[in-house]
Amino acid sequence: MSTLRKGAERPVEHDGRTAEPDKRTLRREFLAVRNRLPEDVVRAAGEALARRALELPELAGARTVAAYVSVGTEPGTLALLDALRARGVRVLLPVLLPDNDLDWGEYTGPDSLTRVQHGGKMALFEPSGERLGPAAVTGADVVLLPGLAVDARGMRLGRGGGSYDRVLARLERAGAGPALVVLLYDTEVVERVPAQAHDRPVHAVVTPSGAHHLTGA
Repeated sequence: MSTLRKGAERPVEHDGRTAEPDKRTLRREFLAVRNRLPEDVVRAAGEALARRALELPELAGARTVAAYVSVGTEPGTLALLDALRARGVRVLLPVLLPDNDLDWGEYTGPDSLTRVQHGGKMALFEPSGERLGPAAVTGADVVLLPGLAVDARGMRLGRGGGSYDRVLARLERAGAGPALVVLLYDTEVVERVPAQAHDRPVHAVVTPSGAHHLTGA
């Protein structure tokens, strides 16, 4: 993949041994970079991301897509959500539950979103209509995932809340096989992401410069 960066993970020397940075350290590093992005860069990235995502064959044939509404300096998703709806795609959006699991509702346009403050966490934009239940995601043809980084194996670095780990486990238990796609900035496609036994690879990554299938999924 042309977007992989050499040395994206810096080894740490400790007692003469070389160790990979842990997930917590990497999350802080990637979030620090995102938090410095100017608003116009974030906006332009979201517009480019929508164009590139629609190039994926999996999205071209999708009837139902589980997605999410970007917040803060995440790569923007609203342009993509509206483009999918314009194609006649049913778009599902997550609703964060008290235990960090995800319920789902349908996106029917910007007016169908409501801003929800979950305790001390960042406010999220969630669908205001009917709740479809956590299992609704199993009917999606494509699941768009947030993240902070991904490697060529498809291993994704998330924010650490565990919500999407539950989603991926639910899909596996149900025998569902949607395409899993992570949306990132170009610099967040890296050589290697630390992975644990429960981590599941994604099939593709979309960045503002292009859509790429990954080898490990």
